[in-house]
Amino acid sequence: MAKLPTKCPSCKTSVNVTRLTCPACATNLEGVFQMPKLLNLSEDELRFVTEFVTASGSLKEMAKLRNQSYPTIRNRLNDIIEKLRQGEADQETRQMEILDAISTGKLSVQEAIQRLRKESSDE
Repeated sequence: MAKLPTKCPSCKTSVNVTRLTCPACATNLEGVFQMPKLLNLSEDELRFVTEFVTASGSLKEMAKLRNQSYPTIRNRLNDIIEKLRQGEADQETRQMEILDAISTGKLSVQEAIQRLRKESSDE
C-alpha cells in the first residue's frame, strides 16, 4: 500500500483527508479529517519514532539497536521533537497574522473566520 501523501504534489500545501474506506465491508466515510502530525515526518524519522516506542522509550536501548552513541540518539530525538513543535509554532504564527489583519482592516471578520477554520482543519 502506498504511503499517504501529506503535501500537494503541485503546490506543496498540506492536504486534507476527505474519504476513508473500510477494507472489510467497503463502508465509506466522507468529511474533512485531521491529518496526524506524525505523518509530516519523513519515512526515516517515522521509522526512528516506531523503533523508539518499540524500545519502550529507552534511549539506551535505541543506541544498542542502532549501534549508535547515546548522544547521537538523543540529538536525533531532539530534532524530531523540534520538527513536531515547529509545525505548531508555524500554525500559531499564521493564526496571529490573521487576527492582526482584522485589527488593521486588511481582513473582514467573516474572511478571518474562514481562514481560521481552514487553519484548524490543516492541523
